[in-house]
Amino acid sequence: MTTSGFKNILVIGMGNVLMQDEGIGVRAVEELDCRYEMPAHVRLMDGGTTGMELFEPMRTADCLIVADAVNFDRPPGSLVRIADKEINAFFQTKISNHQLGLSDLLALLAMRGETPERVAIIGMVPYGLENKLGLSPQAAAGLDTMVEMLVHELALVGVTASQRNAVRIGHWHHQAELEEQAACV
Repeated sequence: MTTSGFKNILVIGMGNVLMQDEGIGVRAVEELDCRYEMPAHVRLMDGGTTGMELFEPMRTADCLIVADAVNFDRPPGSLVRIADKEINAFFQTKISNHQLGLSDLLALLAMRGETPERVAIIGMVPYGLENKLGLSPQAAAGLDTMVEMLVHELALVGVTASQRNAVRIGHWHHQAELEEQAACV
């Protein structure tokens, strides 16, 4: 076992980066990777809008953390944390555009007795869902807090995320900047 007590921690960013704030989960995990180094037993993954393709990585995780845009009865930009037993109650209403895939995956894992020991969702209520790569200015302003919530969630399971000496620019961040520059021309 590791110092966290978990041998395999999986952090998945979910969302459609082509639909503005719908991609906040992917962008949050990308930023986490750009800013922090993780121990070898922590895997960061861009889950995009996939469903069943995530079964195998989730099956082998004993701790699962998902970042995503959530449909929640709160103002846009609100950040939420849903964990462990709370997740079943929240899946009774649609909280994420990927809920069907995620809830199906969690149900399949439960049926097979392979549910991760710990599951948490860190989500943001989106502002805009335009056909655009970049986040809305409001969601972009909340991205740092969402990343810090992921760092905190990892700390709750004993993982210390080490800040990188030099912050990197992620692929989706860079692509959004290119799209914005092209729109200005």
